Amino acid sequence: MEFFCYHRDRVGSLALREELGEAHWSYMDRFEAELIARGPTFGVDGETPTGSVHIVDLPDPAAARAFAFDEPNYQAGVYRDVLLRRWRNLLGRTMWEFPGGRSGGNRYLVLGFGSGEAADLDVPADKDEIVAYGPLLSDDGARWLGTAALVRASDADKARALLTAERYADIEVHEWEFGGRR
Repeated sequence: MEFFCYHRDRVGSLALREELGEAHWSYMDRFEAELIARGPTFGVDGETPTGSVHIVDLPDPAAARAFAFDEPNYQAGVYRDVLLRRWRNLLGRTMWEFPGGRSGGNRYLVLGFGSGEAADLDVPADKDEIVAYGPLLSDDGARWLGTAALVRASDADKARALLTAERYADIEVHEWEFGGRR
């Protein structure tokens, strides 16, 4: 089962996040084979971390909750909240298989929050610009709750345009970069 996990940083937690960098990476190393994508998001300055994205393939919702809430930064109070949803990998690849590579161009996390009839279930035509793409689902996988995508785009507005705006209650766009050890 695939899960989308977005830990959002608590204001003022940057020093603690930096202090726990190795603990975070060591924890994620334990899930190397299960990770589909990962990486930090950033504020409007493009430098201050605002969260961490992890898309992971785990046996069940209980394993996903353990993954999200046992993470060292979460345990220490770096994060203010966690978005954890079932997810479906519509591209069928990991971020390491993204044809655009680890660098070059602007990268974004796009989160569309919706309800009711599912939207944007087909992968957009230019999938060579999409790192990861899929629906956010209820724990049982039966209800569509939105869409999550990691994309390369010229700017945030182009990234947002990936989703059909009128089908969502809200769409968030965050600067994002490939994660992992530097």
